Amino acid sequence: MGKYVDILLMFVKAFAVGGGICAVAQVVINLTKLTSGKILVFFMLAGVALEGLGLYQYAVDFAGAGATVPICGFGYLLARGAMRGAERGLFGALTGALSAASAGVTAAILFAFFFALIFKPRSKKN
Repeated sequence: MGKYVDILLMFVKAFAVGGGICAVAQVVINLTKLTSGKILVFFMLAGVALEGLGLYQYAVDFAGAGATVPICGFGYLLARGAMRGAERGLFGALTGALSAASAGVTAAILFAFFFALIFKPRSKKN
């Protein structure tokens, strides 16, 4: 029984943190005139800044995928890769971020390509 409670608690924590991040984003969308692209960059840079300050890891340890799946988790991943790569020098700092995120970016490109082959694109009707 205890194992299932732990799993349920893990899901609740992930949902609470991920949902909180999404709720903040929705409030920013509703209360500002910022474009979606600017909000996306803001959240990604927030993940970079929080990881640079050593704070984002606490959210990842607490919530797991609830903190790594939103776009600020991508910023966290880039910053973490750059910091680990910086141990090998300047070139390592530049390539560390790319190597840390390479699997996710590659998967996104491949899935986008395959879905573009399967489905017929059409313009959105207003």
